[in-house]
Amino acid sequence: MAKVLLFNPRSANAKHRVPNSILQVGASIFGRYEFVFVDGNLEADPWACIESYLRSGEIQYFGCTVMPGPQLRQAIPITRRIREQFPTVINIWGGYFASNQYQVVMESGYVDFVIYGPGDQAFPGLLDALENKAPYEFIPNLIWKTPEGAIIKNSKEGLLDQDTLPQLPYEYLDRFYPMQRYLNPTFLGRRTLAYHSSMGCPFKCSFCAVVPIYDARWRGKSAENIYRDVQFVKQKWGADSIEFHDNNFFVSEKRTRAFSEMMLNENMRWWGEGRIDTIDQYSDDTLALMRRAGCRMIFFGAETGNDALLKQMDKGGKQTGKQIQEFAARMKQFDIIPEYSFVLGMPADTPEQVWAQIEEDIAFIKTIKRINPETEIIIYLYSPVPTEGSELYERIVKAGFSFPKKLDDWLSPQWESFDLRRNPLTPWLTPAMVDRIHDFETVLHARFPTASDTKLTILQRRVISQLASLRYKFNFFHFPYELKALQKFWLRYRQPEIEGM
Repeated sequence: MAKVLLFNPRSANAKHRVPNSILQVGASIFGRYEFVFVDGNLEADPWACIESYLRSGEIQYFGCTVMPGPQLRQAIPITRRIREQFPTVINIWGGYFASNQYQVVMESGYVDFVIYGPGDQAFPGLLDALENKAPYEFIPNLIWKTPEGAIIKNSKEGLLDQDTLPQLPYEYLDRFYPMQRYLNPTFLGRRTLAYHSSMGCPFKCSFCAVVPIYDARWRGKSAENIYRDVQFVKQKWGADSIEFHDNNFFVSEKRTRAFSEMMLNENMRWWGEGRIDTIDQYSDDTLALMRRAGCRMIFFGAETGNDALLKQMDKGGKQTGKQIQEFAARMKQFDIIPEYSFVLGMPADTPEQVWAQIEEDIAFIKTIKRINPETEIIIYLYSPVPTEGSELYERIVKAGFSFPKKLDDWLSPQWESFDLRRNPLTPWLTPAMVDRIHDFETVLHARFPTASDTKLTILQRRVISQLASLRYKFNFFHFPYELKALQKFWLRYRQPEIEGM
C-alpha cells in the first residue's frame, strides 16, 4: 500500500497550534492509506525528519499545505529537495497559497499536483487514481499539468456537508507529537485549542484570499458536532479555551446560539472571526448568551470608515462607517471585545487622494477608540489577491502591480512581508505613506496596550500609555523610537496575521 507524508510547514507563530489543515487531509485517507505527520513548527530540522522517512523507500507521496508568508520558507526548499533527491516521490500541494498562485506553483517543476480548496474528496481520489493508473482529469478541485506543459484546472465541487466528514484524527496525531504541545497559553486560557468548524464564507470581499477559492460558499459543522469535538479534546487533554479559525464562524445565528447554550457550563472562553453586518443582526438575547457561554472577543473586518471604499471592496451586506461605530458601542454593552481590522493604503487616482484616505482612516480609528476604548485595532496594508474579474484587482493591475513569475521569488523577504500585509509592494504607496501608517500603529498600540498580552503588568501599561498620550492626541507619529524601545522589551502586540490569538 502506498504511504503518504503530510507536512505542515513552519509558520511565524510563537505558539504551536493544532495543524487542522493536515489533520483534515489525514482524516480523508485514514484507514485507506498509511501516512505520517511531520510538523515544521515542532521539528528543529524538519528536512532531517522528512529525509529519514523518504530514505526508507516507503513514502510515495508528499502532501504539503501552504499558507502565504512564512510557510513558504520551508515548503519551497523542502519540496525542491525532494524532487532533486527523491524524483519518484509525487509532490502534492494544497492551501491558500497553492490555490491562489497555482500557475507559478505548477510551473516550478517540482510540484506535481495542486488541490485547490477542500481536499476531502480530491486528495484520496487523486491517490486512488495514481495507484490504479486511472485518469484524474475529472477529479474536482484538482490542478495538474499535461505532458505538453498545459496547466489544467478541473471543475470545482460544491462544499460538502461538514457533518458527514470523518472526525479529525487527534489521537493519531498524538502518536507523532503530543497533543499537549498544541494547547498553549493565550489571552483566553492556559490550554487553548485551535479549531476549524466551517469552510468558506458567503461574501465576496475583493481583497480577501478566500473569495477565489470558495466563490461565496459556506458550510459549517452543526453545533452538536463542534461541541462533541471540543468536549473530546477538553476531557482527554485538558483544553480550557478555544480559538475558532473559521473564515467566518458566525454566519448562522441559530448555530451560534445552539453552540453557546451547550457551552454555558463548560467554563471555557472562546474567540472567533465574524462580520459586523452579520452579527449586528443578532438579537441582544443571543449576544448576552454568547458572553455567558464564554465568548470573550470577536475579530471583525471593519476595513475602513469610508462608505465609497467599502463599496469598492465589495463588502456586501449593509456595512457602513456609521454601522461600524454603532456596533463598537453595542459590543461594549455585552462585554465582548470587538477586534477591528483596518486595511489602509487602498489604490487611488492621485498621491493626494491616497494621503487623504490614510488620514481619514486614522481619524476614524481614533473615533472608534473614543466610542469603545476596549476595541482592539489591527492594521493591515492593502495587499492584492488574484480575484480575477473584480474591479479592484483590475485597477491595481493597470497601476502596474504584478505577482512574482517564479515560485522561488516568493522566498524574498519583501514578498513574505507582502503576504503578511506588512509591505504592500504596490506602486501607489510611497515609503513616506507606509511609514506614516506604521508609526501611527506604533503610537496607537502604545496608547492602548492590547488586552491579549497577559504578561504586561498594570504599571507597564500605565507607563507606556502615558508616554504615548501626547503623540496620540496631537497626531505626532513621526519617529516614535522611545515607544518602540519600550515595546521591544515590554509590549509584544499580538499580530493575528502572523500568530493568531
